[in-house]
Amino acid sequence: MTLVVGTAGHIDHGKTTLLRALTGIDADRLPEEQRRGMTIDVGYAHLDLGDGTAIDFVDVPGHDALIGNMLVGAGEIDAAMLVVAADDGPRAQTLEHLEILDALGIRDGLAVITKLDVVGPERTAEVVAMVAGLLAETLLAVVPVLAASSMTGEGIPAVREVLVRLRDRVAAMAEVADGPGAAGASGPVRLAIDRAFEVRGRGAVVTGSLRGGAVRTGDILRLEPGGAAVRVRGLQVHHGPVETAEGGRTAINPAGAEAGALARGAMLTAGPGIETTDRLLVALTRPASLAETTRRGTRLAWPPTDGTRARLHLGTASVEAIVGRRGREAADLPDGAVTALLRLGEPVATFAGDRGVLRRPSPGEVLGGIRVLDAVPARGISRRRATPERLAALATAVADREVDAAADALVALHGVIAPERVLALAGALGRGALGRGGAEPAAAGRGLVLAPDVNDALERETLALVAAYHHDHPLDAGIPLGTLRAALRLALLRLVTVQREAAPAADEAIAAVLTNLEARKRLAREGDRLRDPARGVGPTPALAAAMDRLEALLNVPAPPDLSLAAQAAACPPDGIRALEAAGRIVRVEADLAWAAPAFHGLAARALAIARSGPLTPAALRDATGTSRRYVMPLIEDLNRRGILARTPAGHVPGPRAPRSAGEAT
Repeated sequence: MTLVVGTAGHIDHGKTTLLRALTGIDADRLPEEQRRGMTIDVGYAHLDLGDGTAIDFVDVPGHDALIGNMLVGAGEIDAAMLVVAADDGPRAQTLEHLEILDALGIRDGLAVITKLDVVGPERTAEVVAMVAGLLAETLLAVVPVLAASSMTGEGIPAVREVLVRLRDRVAAMAEVADGPGAAGASGPVRLAIDRAFEVRGRGAVVTGSLRGGAVRTGDILRLEPGGAAVRVRGLQVHHGPVETAEGGRTAINPAGAEAGALARGAMLTAGPGIETTDRLLVALTRPASLAETTRRGTRLAWPPTDGTRARLHLGTASVEAIVGRRGREAADLPDGAVTALLRLGEPVATFAGDRGVLRRPSPGEVLGGIRVLDAVPARGISRRRATPERLAALATAVADREVDAAADALVALHGVIAPERVLALAGALGRGALGRGGAEPAAAGRGLVLAPDVNDALERETLALVAAYHHDHPLDAGIPLGTLRAALRLALLRLVTVQREAAPAADEAIAAVLTNLEARKRLAREGDRLRDPARGVGPTPALAAAMDRLEALLNVPAPPDLSLAAQAAACPPDGIRALEAAGRIVRVEADLAWAAPAFHGLAARALAIARSGPLTPAALRDATGTSRRYVMPLIEDLNRRGILARTPAGHVPGPRAPRSAGEAT
């Protein structure tokens, strides 16, 4: 791998001069920088080592007004080289740069005390002690502090030796984290663009620090935001053309993207991992408190309050951000960090585990470091699933780069996500695929990945719907598949947020839930219907006999009350519902029903009378030998069906009356 080291320190403390002494390269590339003797924009240099490898340097401005440019460089480094002038000692930008490095989680590097040629040994020792004290308050507490003179060369060889040991140490740590042969920093293959310009005869050229893997000439990359496909037409590393770039400072000659899209803050990437978003769920860490000793006085309250406006520096991007800490996404984490939802002024390309800095632009103040936990936070009803426990599980897994645990935690937080997001998470945390298949036990189908509790809830809802259908339709072979799927779609929407475009994927997930229940013998399929396998198709012999008895009791012009008849026939409610669903009995009131033959006979008699003249209740009573207790509900039911129609003179054939008296009603 190629180590990328970023400089840090106050203006005019000798950062660029030190790099020139180490590498022979002047990182001040702009004429104005060379004329004014100060770094205005990010500069670059490299140190060629004897073994054919190199160390890349990112030289950042030290001026307070150019802190945004400093963050562009600091966002894409592996280690830091803090530079402090022996005559000046630590100054305002020394402290702020250290705060920024601490917020970015930079843990390795070195400090160099410069300008030994203008002070004595006592002053040098004093500044070394001061710098060591400052470093002790940050994640860089154990890095070595050296002294050197860029003008006389004193101490420069020792600085080179420490840089080589730093290179070896970072490489060893990367190999442990990413496996043998790891190239570049962890995370997806990416190059965050920090410079974009035109070269006559070649077109656009972009530069940045290549991370996460190799890029080859001819590769197709994705430009984010936007997703445009870009072909790598050419590559350069350290001012020379190469066929393959394996990490570190890289220049790419891309083809296929609009020139305006190739700008600082954009990103070239390959494979899963990078996601474009204007909302971020982040873990927000408190920065080192170094600035309390400066003229700025007391720092802002921690954590930032809901609605705090800040500037987010992420990779090479810099966007406006509003801190959200009012909703469920605001939780305290066990390590002292807090979670927050950032709403951004414009989309950025990022990934789970990405580090950035929140800063108040004026007056300059580091509000905290951020680690991206979820690049596409939940919306709608799924936001209710955010609990401190789920947020802590995701934060821990992302920080530890535990792919399987992170996938499970992300699914649990959302309740349902597309499988592409699980793959993106694996790519973001530095793996091409899930290790043991994390989240697969909760995967309900190709279309969506369901959290275990959501999957279980859908299973319970399925079994309840099947049982209810059996209760209402005991003679049916089972619930129609279309009816069941429609009900489960509504049940899923009551549990989690499913975007409209994900509806087909939701159907696949529901189908997988049903298939899983079938495989476990909880459901049985009968054609296009599903049933409880513990229930047979149709009534039991005992129920069938009871239904026959009840049907016989009701097959008279003046039947007993339905409840009394059912009691006498020992027919349970299931049997009554089955008789009614099968059309063997016709219920006209809650406690009044006829067997179908009796009902149709009475209806035919009523219609025959109505055809010869308006039908009255008295006429039907006399014709059937019953009473008003029966004829009034019967006539009302025939009116509802359209068999009869009411007139002032009586009831006449209605619009749905059979054409001839011999037709069934």
